[in-house]
Amino acid sequence: MKCLSLFSSIAMALAVSVSATHAAEVLPSGAAHATGKVSDAALVKSLPGFKNAYTDVDGVRLHYVTGGKGEPLVLLPGWPETWWTFHKIMPALAEHYTVIVIDIRGMGTSSRPTDGYDKKTMAKDIYALVQSLGYDKVAIAGHDIGSAVAYAYAENYPQATDKLVMMEFPHPDESLLTFPLLPTQGPVGDKVGSSRPYLWWFAFNQVNELPEKLLAGRIRVEQDWLFKYFLQDENAIDARDRAVYEQAYNSGEAIRAGNAWYQAFGQDVADNKGYGKLEMPVLVLAGPAYPWMKAVVGKKATKLIALPVPNSGHFVQEEQPDFVSKTMIDFLQNPDTSNR
Repeated sequence: MKCLSLFSSIAMALAVSVSATHAAEVLPSGAAHATGKVSDAALVKSLPGFKNAYTDVDGVRLHYVTGGKGEPLVLLPGWPETWWTFHKIMPALAEHYTVIVIDIRGMGTSSRPTDGYDKKTMAKDIYALVQSLGYDKVAIAGHDIGSAVAYAYAENYPQATDKLVMMEFPHPDESLLTFPLLPTQGPVGDKVGSSRPYLWWFAFNQVNELPEKLLAGRIRVEQDWLFKYFLQDENAIDARDRAVYEQAYNSGEAIRAGNAWYQAFGQDVADNKGYGKLEMPVLVLAGPAYPWMKAVVGKKATKLIALPVPNSGHFVQEEQPDFVSKTMIDFLQNPDTSNR
């Protein structure tokens, strides 16, 4: 932990040196900082057939967006985004399913409690919401942190899980403990390559209070670095999208809550040791994380399909929405899981 703290301090010392002028220079053309609020209600209006809702579960207020028809399909977003990350695939999915996109604990306009950010507790939140909607069983999908929560849901509530889709992040396991303090291939580039990504923010997000003090009011600097690093096509997350995500994470409380997902990784790794095999069909979709995800999820899923997403970085549902939505629908309707 000492080396992680040291690394975090160094990384943030570099971040603080970025001036406001330089921050503006690294933004894509037209991606100016948000000057006004972008409400969930306004965003939902751009998605015909969808509506906002809130539910209180175990003292936590969860925001979710729902629409479509058919069997229920739950979508869980990840860091540093919100439910809006799925807006490109929601209409296609809604033609076949009742889509329920949830801002997980600590995200967007959901509650930001002081604890409960381990993925097992967060999965309990989702289960309570699903039950409150009258569903006994759902298909569940997640991206990034949401993928880890979806996995925890399937492990803890297998009777309530029809099928599982995981995108670009497995549930934390001991492989996280092998991540290097220093980049293994020399200086860090501004784009993720075919080699293992350098996930310095996993360490930075472990530090209590410092990230909030450094980034509150200027979260866009970090977000734009991440989007540049992890997108093959930087226009896939446009100016409006970035304004939505900036607004969602720009306060100290929002940064604290989002970082809590990472600070719970130690408990997640411990919980994972007690998890058994997944017996329901599982689909893995990934860009840079494909080899890691296939290896980690493959140890647990008895019925696995693992597919790389072509021409995509980390944000597969935004960069290749047609491929992701079609592949998800094909899997959910015909899960030919021959463990490939």
